[in-house]
Amino acid sequence: MTLRNLLLLLPGLFLGGLLSAQQEPHNTQFMFFKQGYNPGFAGSNASPCISAIYRKQWIGLDGAPENQVLTFNMPLENQRIGIGANAQRYSIGITTATTLDLVYAYRIRWGKGMLGLGLQASVRSLQNDFQRTRGIQPIESDPSVPASQESRFLFNFGTGIYYSSEVFYLGASVPRLLANNINFGDDDVIISREVQHFYLMGGFVLPLSAKISLQPQALVKFVNHAPVDVDANLTFIFNDKVYLGGTYRAGGNSENTMGESVDFLLGIQLSKHLFLGTSYDYTLSDLRDFNDGTIEVVLQYCILGKTEEGETQ
Repeated sequence: MTLRNLLLLLPGLFLGGLLSAQQEPHNTQFMFFKQGYNPGFAGSNASPCISAIYRKQWIGLDGAPENQVLTFNMPLENQRIGIGANAQRYSIGITTATTLDLVYAYRIRWGKGMLGLGLQASVRSLQNDFQRTRGIQPIESDPSVPASQESRFLFNFGTGIYYSSEVFYLGASVPRLLANNINFGDDDVIISREVQHFYLMGGFVLPLSAKISLQPQALVKFVNHAPVDVDANLTFIFNDKVYLGGTYRAGGNSENTMGESVDFLLGIQLSKHLFLGTSYDYTLSDLRDFNDGTIEVVLQYCILGKTEEGETQ
């Protein structure tokens, strides 16, 4: 096997094998990025909202994942229709994935809440920059290493169902249904594919007093031939303005059964329209010896404020 073929093989193995449970990025503050996991969420906000998310995973580890997101959603036709879009850039190692999702949801009044039936179409650009690799000799002198980026474009579509009421929400989704070939080598040789991710999310609000509420939430991720990932969160809400919570993320590695991480969240409603959320992940897996944790920041602006149809966030 030539060096070029080896370099083409490694990203596919990394994305299709080692990271089969994380081919799609993690988001510790998933509760503020529900549309990224479930297109049925579109239109759940009472007014147009736009959110920006930045995530730096495993700080100090060279080539670790990094994620930037811009997402928008709004209701139409008296809350009966929701539309939205997600723009996301995710990088890991020498590979960068840039994705644009367009989302539509038809919303039905059901009982005391709303049921959203969502569809999503997406286009993704995958790029490998081989010049970011390192060698014991200058890679410029090796003709088997591509001198420029290699890329391919992928189309996909998905669906989701999302229900929310005044006290709880529940959703299930498969945002990408097609198992696209993501090998950068010969198209006739399939080394790695996009894999389907099945998501189940839910949560409810439990009032503890006139000014304090407790909100348990969970995001469960299913990928074929990979361990089930679970993010279990407990968040205290003070005066509907301060959010203080913690999350346990299952996963990690097979030799270490402690899980992937313990996460700490702090959110502040800066004004009627503007919300700021921050989080820090402490790594529990064997990678904890090689990084300084993970940070994530969410900034959300809603034209009419943070109130959502049937839920607080």
